[in-house]
Amino acid sequence: MEYIHSIIRDNAVMASAIILIVAYIFIAWEKISKVTIALLGAGITLFLGLLASEKGVDSLHYFINYVDFNVIFLLVSMMIIVHISARSGIFKWLANEILKSTKGKPKLVLFSLAFFTAIASAFLDNVTTVILVMPITFAACKKLDINPLPFLITEILCSNIGGTSTLIGDPPNIIIGSAAGFSFMDFVNELTLIVAIIMLVTIAIMVLIFRNELKSTPEKMVEVANIDNSKSIKSLPLAIRSVIILALVILGFVTHDITHLPTYLVAMLGASFLLAFEKPQKVLMNVEWNTIFFFIGLFIIIGGLEASGGIDLMAKWLINVAQGSKEAMAFIILWASGILSGVIDNIPYTATMAPMIATIQSIEGVEYTHPLWWCLSLGACLGGNMTIIGAAANVIVCEGANKQGYKIPFMYYLKFGVLITFISLLLSSVYIYLRFLR
Repeated sequence: MEYIHSIIRDNAVMASAIILIVAYIFIAWEKISKVTIALLGAGITLFLGLLASEKGVDSLHYFINYVDFNVIFLLVSMMIIVHISARSGIFKWLANEILKSTKGKPKLVLFSLAFFTAIASAFLDNVTTVILVMPITFAACKKLDINPLPFLITEILCSNIGGTSTLIGDPPNIIIGSAAGFSFMDFVNELTLIVAIIMLVTIAIMVLIFRNELKSTPEKMVEVANIDNSKSIKSLPLAIRSVIILALVILGFVTHDITHLPTYLVAMLGASFLLAFEKPQKVLMNVEWNTIFFFIGLFIIIGGLEASGGIDLMAKWLINVAQGSKEAMAFIILWASGILSGVIDNIPYTATMAPMIATIQSIEGVEYTHPLWWCLSLGACLGGNMTIIGAAANVIVCEGANKQGYKIPFMYYLKFGVLITFISLLLSSVYIYLRFLR
């Protein structure tokens, strides 16, 4: 056995790269649960001793250094806060109030639901947001007697766009924030403007494309304008607690530069307070443990590549390709991230790229790599719009529409996804150049 481990250590880069590539292939194939693939890959990485190859460390427990618990605790805490808050009905009430303000005009309904989706996705996870907004969309479209597909497709696009703007909006940003040491306000300051522009352009394009379908009668519009929202709040005390805690948690994120409290700690404190009024076992059953263990498995697999020196080799190769040009490096990362994230899961992609950019930073310096982090964020998050399997929210909406008798074919969605992704990356390129490179 020691002989085999010796051979593996001598070829650690190749072994860890093969594990990562095979894991990517199976994750993209989607025939086996991605959490199973991630944990199996992590198990093989540990069994082969790939994490014990650095600094002469032989303990299998060394893998703990490669699991980013900032990401894990932030994800779990936000899942708890969002689940408890959603149970109160506060998000449904808010969405219905916005819907009523449109007076039932289809174009305004599309804009308001898309806008709500984008804003909610900046503070909740994308999947929770689309799960909340879908029933409201179907109810409104039924009252207006119009096809819900234009609304659903626009909501998919806006969920991924809105999630790009904050640290907690999309899992890739959580990974990037932890790796780069960015605060919640760093994301808001650097990305809010371009995300807002992309969102408005996207909604305008979708309204233009579907303009002939966004029509209803005055009688049906009145029905939407008069939606009964009195029963949306299921528990007023819970709604009040949830709003207060959400506001305090977001305030904690915003004031990080003053308090220096880590985002995961702020989220944990908020989640703990809400849990004090709940039965923890029931709440914890609704945490997406598949996602959490998927992250843990990925961190271990990528840790093997990092410990073996594979990440260093990738970083140096990318530096050589860019020939020292920060502009070339930035646009390679932005467009490669956007295109690849439309085909493969953006979480493993970002988890692989983050340590590589960190390595480039150690070689070229902070000033050189600062725009690269934002290129990775914009590319990985916005690229999820390209295909119906590009992000989890896309799949959830597709499945929800199918259950209601409205199928969203892969190729039908693709023409919208490719168009919006291309425009998003083009606008991002202009922004990155003007903001960081000129």
